[in-house]
Amino acid sequence: MHLRLDKRITLCGLVALLVIFGGTVGYVLLEGYSLLQAFYMTIITVSTVGYGEVKPLSDTGRIFSCILILGGFATLAFSASTIARFVFEKVVTSMSEERKMQKQISQLRAHCIICGCGRVGSVAAESFSRAGAKFVGVEADSEQVERLRERGFLVIQGNCTDEEILLKANIKTAAGLLALAGSDPENLFITLTARELNPTLHIIARAVEATSEKKLLRAGADKVISLFATAGREFANELLIATGKLKVKEVLSPSPAVAPRWITVREGSSMVGQTIEEVSREMGQEVIGLRRGNRDWLCPSKEERLNCNDSLLILESQGELKEEGLAQEKKPKRVLIVDDNPVILSLYSRLLARAGFIPLKAADGANALNRIKEEKPDAAVIDFMLPVLSGIEICRRVREDPRNSHTKLILFTSDEHPETRRRALEAGADEFITKTAESSQLIEAVIRILNEEENLLNNRDGVPVDMLQSQEERSP
Repeated sequence: MHLRLDKRITLCGLVALLVIFGGTVGYVLLEGYSLLQAFYMTIITVSTVGYGEVKPLSDTGRIFSCILILGGFATLAFSASTIARFVFEKVVTSMSEERKMQKQISQLRAHCIICGCGRVGSVAAESFSRAGAKFVGVEADSEQVERLRERGFLVIQGNCTDEEILLKANIKTAAGLLALAGSDPENLFITLTARELNPTLHIIARAVEATSEKKLLRAGADKVISLFATAGREFANELLIATGKLKVKEVLSPSPAVAPRWITVREGSSMVGQTIEEVSREMGQEVIGLRRGNRDWLCPSKEERLNCNDSLLILESQGELKEEGLAQEKKPKRVLIVDDNPVILSLYSRLLARAGFIPLKAADGANALNRIKEEKPDAAVIDFMLPVLSGIEICRRVREDPRNSHTKLILFTSDEHPETRRRALEAGADEFITKTAESSQLIEAVIRILNEEENLLNNRDGVPVDMLQSQEERSP
């Protein structure tokens, strides 16, 4: 059985005290020394200093001294070997555990990173753990890191603003990040670094000062939470409710309503063969149920691959759209993103999902053309310079088939030349947008174009567009 360091040191100390005590008692009984003389004689004998005998020793005393010297050497050897063995085991075990933990982190996909595992971060870690979510903590305090590791959490010790530390946390494949450092400047640097390393990351940052909120949002945070402001509102609402000056529904009213919705995997859909985790990431929605044939599964495995005619259950926020006093649920529109840059592809897929669309992806012109013809998305955002087929050629071929007239085509390019714009519109593009640093410009254009199309169809003979489309399955 391996003993801890403090127990091993205690054992060595006890053995040394036992040798000294035995030597002192032995000299008192065998040679008639006083306690002080016996103690002194024991010390110089065990340490082999050799100052000389206090009094001449008898033959029995000399034999006892030899035994005492051997006992002292044995005690010293035992203590040295015990401490050396422990140090060696400690170093080897620590290195082995570090390698094992880093291997586990490198295998994570779509996980969360908690930057700053102090009082707030440790509570977030507990919540992730209870929910069964995959996460990695990053903390500079070695004692806090040790405490969290003892609870089985994956935690890296280091500075959250350090790019190398975030890469060790496998930020390239992470789905989200919490910036929970103790100061706003730290959270600002964490947000900037994280956004640069992973443009598609969903970042939620903590703000101490109210003035820091806009800075964190500009740095790339998707949402900023002020703990003091949130706590203050909670306290005020609780007291107002308790004193009858505020109703519970008034406090809850700002929260969007959430309703279940079933999505059916149709034949030819890109979802066929994909895992639930991949589909969830593309839709930006958590799949909470799977219906296959006559069987239903709650919280299905994320590795489960979808078949044709499977149905997925998601929770979706409902708008305030009303028809004859009842909220009408709208079918989310599908938008195809075509770009050979994987970072841009992932970034705009995430932004479209957040805007309420179902994003589809294609990395070259031939694949894009096939997906438009087979899946008939509501809109396609197409890069100009693509492998196999250019964006203009895709527009021309799509418009040659009247069955694709429903799909809105948006050419997205950094080429601002008027001739390129003219060629794109002549080829059948509905919109020509120049690339800028503002990613929201493209999303706003997609929303505007699809809303214009929807309004046009809604006003045509007074027949709503949703009535012309097949209805989705509803939860019973």
